[in-house]
Amino acid sequence: MSTAPDHAPLEEQIAQWRAYVRRRRAITGPDVEELETHLRDQVAALIEAGLAEEEAFLVAVKRMGNLDELSREFAREHSERLWKQLVIGADAEASGPRARTEAVVAFALAVAAALLFKLPRLFGFDIDQHEGFYARNFAFFALPLLAGYFVWKRGLDFRVVRWLALGFAVALGFANAYPFVRGGHTEILTVLHLPIALGLLVGIAYAGGRWSQVAGRMDFVRFAGELFIYYALIALGGGVFTGFFGMIFHAIGIDVRFFMGTWLIPCGALGAVLVGSWLVEAKQSVIENMAPVLTRLFTPLFTLLLLLFLGTVLWTGRGVDIKREMLIGFDLLLVVVLGLLLYSISARDPEAPPGVFDKLQAVLLISALLTDAVALWAIAARITEFGFTPNRVAALGENLVLLVNLAWSAVLYVRFLRGRAAFADLERWQTSYLPVYAVWAALVVIAFPPLFRYI
Repeated sequence: MSTAPDHAPLEEQIAQWRAYVRRRRAITGPDVEELETHLRDQVAALIEAGLAEEEAFLVAVKRMGNLDELSREFAREHSERLWKQLVIGADAEASGPRARTEAVVAFALAVAAALLFKLPRLFGFDIDQHEGFYARNFAFFALPLLAGYFVWKRGLDFRVVRWLALGFAVALGFANAYPFVRGGHTEILTVLHLPIALGLLVGIAYAGGRWSQVAGRMDFVRFAGELFIYYALIALGGGVFTGFFGMIFHAIGIDVRFFMGTWLIPCGALGAVLVGSWLVEAKQSVIENMAPVLTRLFTPLFTLLLLLFLGTVLWTGRGVDIKREMLIGFDLLLVVVLGLLLYSISARDPEAPPGVFDKLQAVLLISALLTDAVALWAIAARITEFGFTPNRVAALGENLVLLVNLAWSAVLYVRFLRGRAAFADLERWQTSYLPVYAVWAALVVIAFPPLFRYI
């Protein structure tokens, strides 16, 4: 089979795939047409998500391998050529006018986020004396700009932009209008929950009019996971840079700790949100496979962890320590489990039959459900004995929200394993439940401070 030159048009690449399938399987007519239609739909969806044609074709052919064995063979035999097309094509895209514009906009917004962080100081809000103000507003220095980046990139309608702007404005008002007790419980709860509520607005902007569709919400889930990976890598590199920065100036007797604490670290953390998002958008076909790989690696480990924990609880009869730090840790653990489930769903072919990994996922879900029940029992017992506090009520609500998600996910997974439900039902449930977390977070931000007298 002759190889096409680099940067072959999309139609030529599809024609090569079609000829390969026909020759290897000696079929024509509706069968190939049906497979080609599916391939074109995959390519179109990936291009709409922002991939270049070469990237979209490569990813779509690999995904087609789940449905068609010859597509898998085609991808395997042509992987080297396709990879060269991907790299060269990506470089060409990166040097194109649109890509350069997106890079300039993203880095300009990163600088704007850093400047916004320093802007309150012009009005007398010093970070040392107004830590609560900076903590409550930290998300506003980056997330509205990130939503604005997607509004610009997706070309959203003015009505959507208006509602997004209204949402950010209302959140900003509630974050700053209440007379919080400095360092009080409700202020800390606001700091923790506000980014979750604002994440819904970013997701709507990212989906670009497709938020009502399962695919649009799942694309945002993939983006969030990829951004987390990129942000972690940037943070590791930033930590190394900061360490060397302090070391070399300390060697000449200059103390730069104040500069690092008030400029370098916070401004870098905010700017990295914008830069990381741009990197995800620019290279998403390369990084999108990382989350599923990590899911495969950590699912068995977290399953073992939860089974050991439950077994130890039963063996020793000890209850759960419900101090705030412990409750946050338990909630984060359950969120990680849901993340493992989501990214497994995002990379799985919904038409594939149940496998061993699906059974492992079901065990993980059931273990997480039982762990959540143990935490809820401890919280309820504490409330019964000592009464209601902001932290206890917030923990109770969050664990109930997680309990509903975990319980129905476990039911759907078991039904899928038994052949009584489609895997798409689980995907639909998970993506449809995302706004519930944002609504609960907004409720904590809006209702808890006055309800508990701002303590």
